[in-house]
Amino acid sequence: MPATRTSLNADLVRMGVVHDDVLMVHASVRSVGAVTGGVNVIVQSLLDAVGPAGTLVAYVDYEPFYEDGDDVDIPVFDKRIAHAARDHGVLHETIRTWPGALRSDHPDAGVVAIGTRAEWIVAEHPFQYGYGTGSPFERILQAHGRILMLGAPLDTITLLHYAEHQAQIPDKRLHRYRRLMPGVNGPVWVDFEEFDTGDPVHERLPANCFELIAEDYLATGRGFRGRIGNASSFLFDGPDLVEFGVEWLERFFRMEGAE
Repeated sequence: MPATRTSLNADLVRMGVVHDDVLMVHASVRSVGAVTGGVNVIVQSLLDAVGPAGTLVAYVDYEPFYEDGDDVDIPVFDKRIAHAARDHGVLHETIRTWPGALRSDHPDAGVVAIGTRAEWIVAEHPFQYGYGTGSPFERILQAHGRILMLGAPLDTITLLHYAEHQAQIPDKRLHRYRRLMPGVNGPVWVDFEEFDTGDPVHERLPANCFELIAEDYLATGRGFRGRIGNASSFLFDGPDLVEFGVEWLERFFRMEGAE
Protein backbone atom coordinates (compact mmCIF):
# COMPACT_ATOMS: atom_id res chain seq x y z
CA MET A 1 0.00 0.00 0.00
CA PRO A 2 1.16 3.57 -0.61
CA ALA A 3 2.54 5.55 2.31
CA THR A 4 0.37 8.35 3.64
CA ARG A 5 0.91 11.55 5.58
CA THR A 6 -0.06 9.72 8.76
CA SER A 7 2.16 6.69 8.16
CA LEU A 8 5.16 8.82 7.16
CA ASN A 9 4.77 10.96 10.27
CA ALA A 10 4.66 7.80 12.38
CA ASP A 11 7.85 6.57 10.68
CA LEU A 12 9.58 9.88 11.38
CA VAL A 13 8.56 9.86 15.05
CA ARG A 14 9.72 6.25 15.33
CA MET A 15 13.08 7.32 13.89
CA GLY A 16 13.41 9.91 16.64
CA VAL A 17 12.30 13.18 15.02
CA VAL A 18 10.59 15.31 17.67
CA HIS A 19 8.66 18.56 17.87
CA ASP A 20 10.88 21.67 18.02
CA ASP A 21 13.66 19.97 16.01
CA VAL A 22 15.76 21.94 13.58
CA LEU A 23 15.90 19.23 10.94
CA MET A 24 18.05 19.34 7.82
CA VAL A 25 16.82 16.81 5.29
CA HIS A 26 18.47 15.15 2.29
CA ALA A 27 16.10 12.92 0.37
CA SER A 28 15.64 10.49 -2.47
CA VAL A 29 11.91 10.64 -3.09
CA ARG A 30 12.05 7.62 -5.36
CA SER A 31 13.40 5.46 -2.54
CA VAL A 32 10.42 6.36 -0.34
CA GLY A 33 8.16 4.54 -2.77
CA ALA A 34 4.55 5.29 -3.57
CA VAL A 35 3.04 8.07 -1.46
CA THR A 36 -0.60 9.10 -1.56
CA GLY A 37 -0.35 12.76 -2.53
CA GLY A 38 3.25 12.54 -3.74
CA VAL A 39 6.15 14.74 -2.72
CA ASN A 40 3.93 17.42 -1.17
CA VAL A 41 2.74 14.91 1.40
CA ILE A 42 6.35 14.03 2.25
CA VAL A 43 7.00 17.70 3.04
CA GLN A 44 3.79 17.90 5.06
CA SER A 45 4.82 14.85 7.08
CA LEU A 46 8.23 16.39 7.79
CA LEU A 47 6.60 19.62 8.97
CA ASP A 48 4.16 17.61 11.09
CA ALA A 49 7.07 15.79 12.71
CA VAL A 50 9.01 18.93 13.70
CA GLY A 51 5.80 20.66 14.75
CA PRO A 52 4.84 24.35 14.68
CA ALA A 53 7.86 25.32 16.80
CA GLY A 54 10.34 23.35 14.70
CA THR A 55 12.23 24.24 11.53
CA LEU A 56 12.78 22.24 8.36
CA VAL A 57 15.95 22.98 6.37
CA ALA A 58 17.23 21.81 2.99
CA TYR A 59 20.32 22.50 0.87
CA VAL A 60 19.34 23.97 -2.50
CA ASP A 61 22.53 24.99 -4.31
CA TYR A 62 21.94 26.39 -7.83
CA GLU A 63 21.61 25.04 -11.33
CA PRO A 64 25.14 24.91 -12.85
CA PHE A 65 26.05 27.53 -15.45
CA TYR A 66 29.45 27.59 -17.08
CA GLU A 67 30.37 31.17 -17.79
CA ASP A 68 33.51 31.89 -19.80
CA GLY A 69 33.40 35.65 -19.62
CA ASP A 70 31.26 38.71 -19.04
CA ASP A 71 29.86 38.56 -22.56
CA VAL A 72 28.17 35.19 -22.06
CA ASP A 73 24.40 35.44 -21.64
CA ILE A 74 24.18 34.14 -18.07
CA PRO A 75 21.07 34.73 -15.96
CA VAL A 76 21.39 36.88 -12.85
CA PHE A 77 21.01 34.85 -9.68
CA ASP A 78 17.61 35.62 -8.19
CA LYS A 79 17.00 33.59 -5.06
CA ARG A 80 13.24 34.05 -5.41
CA ILE A 81 13.08 32.00 -8.61
CA ALA A 82 16.42 30.17 -8.98
CA HIS A 83 15.69 26.45 -9.19
CA ALA A 84 17.34 24.18 -6.65
CA ALA A 85 20.02 22.05 -8.26
CA ARG A 86 18.24 19.10 -9.83
CA ASP A 87 20.78 16.55 -8.65
CA HIS A 88 19.57 17.18 -5.08
CA GLY A 89 16.16 15.78 -5.97
CA VAL A 90 12.61 17.02 -6.23
CA LEU A 91 12.04 17.31 -2.48
CA HIS A 92 14.53 20.18 -2.17
CA GLU A 93 12.80 22.16 -4.92
CA THR A 94 9.43 21.44 -3.32
CA ILE A 95 10.68 22.80 0.01
CA ARG A 96 12.15 25.85 -1.77
CA THR A 97 8.76 26.75 -3.25
CA TRP A 98 6.73 25.91 -0.14
CA PRO A 99 4.60 28.72 1.36
CA GLY A 100 6.66 30.59 3.94
CA ALA A 101 10.01 29.14 2.86
CA LEU A 102 13.00 31.49 3.17
CA ARG A 103 16.20 31.14 1.17
CA SER A 104 19.69 32.39 1.99
CA ASP A 105 21.51 34.75 -0.37
CA HIS A 106 24.40 32.50 -1.40
CA PRO A 107 23.88 31.11 -4.93
CA ASP A 108 25.84 27.89 -4.44
CA ALA A 109 25.92 27.17 -0.70
CA GLY A 110 22.33 28.27 -0.28
CA VAL A 111 19.82 26.73 2.08
CA VAL A 112 16.07 27.08 2.41
CA ALA A 113 14.19 26.90 5.70
CA ILE A 114 10.59 26.75 6.90
CA GLY A 115 9.62 27.37 10.51
CA THR A 116 10.26 29.41 13.61
CA ARG A 117 14.04 29.71 13.16
CA ALA A 118 14.03 30.01 9.39
CA GLU A 119 14.78 33.75 9.25
CA TRP A 120 17.67 33.43 11.69
CA ILE A 121 19.15 30.42 9.90
CA VAL A 122 19.19 31.97 6.41
CA ALA A 123 20.21 35.52 7.41
CA GLU A 124 23.44 37.15 6.20
CA HIS A 125 24.94 34.17 4.41
CA PRO A 126 28.58 35.14 3.72
CA PHE A 127 29.61 34.99 0.07
CA GLN A 128 33.15 33.91 0.94
CA TYR A 129 33.54 30.46 2.48
CA GLY A 130 29.79 30.02 2.56
CA TYR A 131 29.90 26.59 4.22
CA GLY A 132 31.91 27.79 7.20
CA THR A 133 31.93 30.44 9.91
CA GLY A 134 28.83 32.65 9.99
CA SER A 135 26.95 30.44 7.54
CA PRO A 136 23.52 28.84 7.92
CA PHE A 137 25.34 25.55 8.46
CA GLU A 138 26.99 26.98 11.57
CA ARG A 139 23.62 28.24 12.81
CA ILE A 140 22.06 24.82 12.29
CA LEU A 141 24.78 23.45 14.55
CA GLN A 142 24.29 26.23 17.10
CA ALA A 143 20.61 25.25 17.22
CA HIS A 144 21.60 21.61 17.87
CA GLY A 145 20.10 20.70 14.51
CA ARG A 146 19.78 17.17 13.29
CA ILE A 147 20.32 15.61 9.87
CA LEU A 148 17.83 13.27 8.26
CA MET A 149 19.08 11.16 5.37
CA LEU A 150 15.76 10.09 3.87
CA GLY A 151 16.96 7.43 1.45
CA ALA A 152 19.78 9.75 0.38
CA PRO A 153 23.39 8.51 0.05
CA LEU A 154 25.59 9.09 3.07
CA ASP A 155 28.17 10.87 0.92
CA THR A 156 25.71 13.78 0.46
CA ILE A 157 25.70 15.07 4.06
CA THR A 158 26.24 18.77 3.36
CA LEU A 159 26.97 19.70 6.98
CA LEU A 160 30.23 17.76 6.76
CA HIS A 161 31.56 20.58 4.57
CA TYR A 162 31.55 22.57 7.81
CA ALA A 163 33.76 19.86 9.31
CA GLU A 164 36.14 20.34 6.38
CA HIS A 165 36.32 24.04 7.26
CA GLN A 166 37.09 23.36 10.90
CA ALA A 167 39.57 20.52 10.44
CA GLN A 168 43.17 21.61 11.04
CA ILE A 169 44.81 20.21 7.92
CA PRO A 170 47.10 22.12 5.56
CA ASP A 171 46.86 22.76 1.84
CA LYS A 172 43.11 22.51 1.49
CA ARG A 173 41.82 22.67 -2.05
CA LEU A 174 40.32 26.01 -3.04
CA HIS A 175 37.62 26.75 -5.58
CA ARG A 176 37.29 30.26 -7.03
CA TYR A 177 34.46 31.25 -9.33
CA ARG A 178 32.16 34.12 -10.29
CA ARG A 179 28.42 34.58 -10.26
CA LEU A 180 26.29 37.30 -11.82
CA MET A 181 24.45 38.79 -8.86
CA PRO A 182 21.89 41.58 -8.42
CA GLY A 183 23.45 44.93 -7.54
CA VAL A 184 22.17 48.37 -6.56
CA ASN A 185 22.67 49.68 -10.09
CA GLY A 186 22.11 46.45 -11.97
CA PRO A 187 23.79 43.06 -12.26
CA VAL A 188 27.42 42.74 -11.14
CA TRP A 189 29.93 39.90 -11.30
CA VAL A 190 30.89 38.77 -7.80
CA ASP A 191 33.98 36.68 -7.03
CA PHE A 192 33.56 33.74 -4.67
CA GLU A 193 36.11 31.61 -2.85
CA GLU A 194 35.38 28.33 -1.08
CA PHE A 195 37.15 25.25 0.04
CA ASP A 196 36.46 22.77 -2.75
CA THR A 197 33.14 21.00 -2.20
CA GLY A 198 33.18 19.06 -5.47
CA ASP A 199 36.06 16.88 -4.27
CA PRO A 200 37.48 16.08 -0.83
CA VAL A 201 39.06 19.16 0.68
CA HIS A 202 42.54 17.61 0.48
CA GLU A 203 43.97 15.53 -2.34
CA ARG A 204 45.01 12.75 0.05
CA LEU A 205 41.51 12.20 1.40
CA PRO A 206 39.46 9.35 -0.13
CA ALA A 207 36.79 10.35 -2.62
CA ASN A 208 34.07 8.84 -0.41
CA CYS A 209 35.30 10.34 2.86
CA PHE A 210 31.85 11.70 3.86
CA GLU A 211 30.37 8.24 3.50
CA LEU A 212 33.25 6.76 5.52
CA ILE A 213 32.80 9.36 8.26
CA ALA A 214 29.08 8.61 8.50
CA GLU A 215 29.60 4.84 8.51
CA ASP A 216 32.29 5.05 11.19
CA TYR A 217 30.03 7.30 13.25
CA LEU A 218 27.15 4.82 12.99
CA ALA A 219 29.52 1.99 13.91
CA THR A 220 30.05 3.64 17.32
CA GLY A 221 26.36 3.09 18.06
CA ARG A 222 25.38 6.71 17.56
CA GLY A 223 22.67 7.90 15.22
CA PHE A 224 19.37 6.24 14.39
CA ARG A 225 18.50 3.86 11.57
CA GLY A 226 15.05 3.05 10.27
CA ARG A 227 12.69 3.06 7.33
CA ILE A 228 10.55 5.96 6.25
CA GLY A 229 8.12 4.59 3.75
CA ASN A 230 10.36 2.21 1.83
CA ALA A 231 13.47 4.38 2.26
CA SER A 232 16.39 3.19 4.36
CA SER A 233 17.03 6.29 6.46
CA PHE A 234 19.42 7.69 9.07
CA LEU A 235 19.09 10.43 11.67
CA PHE A 236 22.23 12.16 12.96
CA ASP A 237 22.91 14.66 15.72
CA GLY A 238 24.45 17.52 13.74
CA PRO A 239 27.00 18.91 16.22
CA ASP A 240 28.11 15.44 17.31
CA LEU A 241 28.55 14.23 13.74
CA VAL A 242 30.49 17.35 12.74
CA GLU A 243 32.78 17.06 15.77
CA PHE A 244 33.34 13.41 14.88
CA GLY A 245 33.99 14.44 11.27
CA VAL A 246 36.62 17.00 12.26
CA GLU A 247 38.43 14.41 14.37
CA TRP A 248 38.14 11.81 11.60
CA LEU A 249 39.62 14.15 8.97
CA GLU A 250 42.49 15.25 11.20
CA ARG A 251 43.24 11.68 12.29
CA PHE A 252 43.21 10.41 8.70
CA PHE A 253 45.60 13.16 7.67
CA ARG A 254 47.97 12.41 10.55
CA MET A 255 47.96 8.70 9.74
CA GLU A 256 48.62 9.38 6.08
CA GLY A 257 51.46 11.71 7.01
CA ALA A 258 53.04 9.03 9.18
CA GLU A 259 53.25 6.55 6.32
